[in-house]
Amino acid sequence: MTDLDIRLPEEMRRAGPSDWQTMGAITADAFQNDPVSSWIFGNTRAMAPIFGRQARYLYLPHGVCHLIEDVGATMWLLPGAPKQPSLWGRLDIALTMIRHAGIGGARRGLRAEAEMTRKKPTEPHAYLYTIGVHSSGQGKGLGRRLLAPMLEALDRAGLPAYLENSNPRNHSFYAGHGFAHMEHFNPAPGAPPLEAMWRKPS
Repeated sequence: MTDLDIRLPEEMRRAGPSDWQTMGAITADAFQNDPVSSWIFGNTRAMAPIFGRQARYLYLPHGVCHLIEDVGATMWLLPGAPKQPSLWGRLDIALTMIRHAGIGGARRGLRAEAEMTRKKPTEPHAYLYTIGVHSSGQGKGLGRRLLAPMLEALDRAGLPAYLENSNPRNHSFYAGHGFAHMEHFNPAPGAPPLEAMWRKPS
């Protein structure tokens, strides 16, 4: 599904293939204190290479990614899009994970990914993988502005949205944009909980 009527403001743009490192850097900075990401990666230096490669191999070629002022970024997948990168992409991500987070980080990541996949709703929906604002741009309403065009497009299309909230501090932000609590679940043994949240189109 690629025909959403997404109306971007002038300050915001659709990210392209060459933006994968920018996507990774913004997301890593935004998630540096995230409980689940910190548990999976074990350190902050692994985050930018991994988030960047996830953008490069999956969310940029097959999803919808937006940038705002090069300090805010989102990664979405729409119904019908591949759920996994190519074989080469998966190999590169795995090797990068091992290099920066060790075998333990790779195992934790695989376990979490498997449980997150198992928990995803079967009803067609848009999946918000990440939304992040670099620390230099936080407190300026960029998160709200990043979400608005996609949520408005989903409402026009009558399409629900789903996300896993990995930080309890962000619950009110998502709830304020129409996402409702579904359940808490542990993505892997010993991991902090994720909150599954669902947004009905309005």
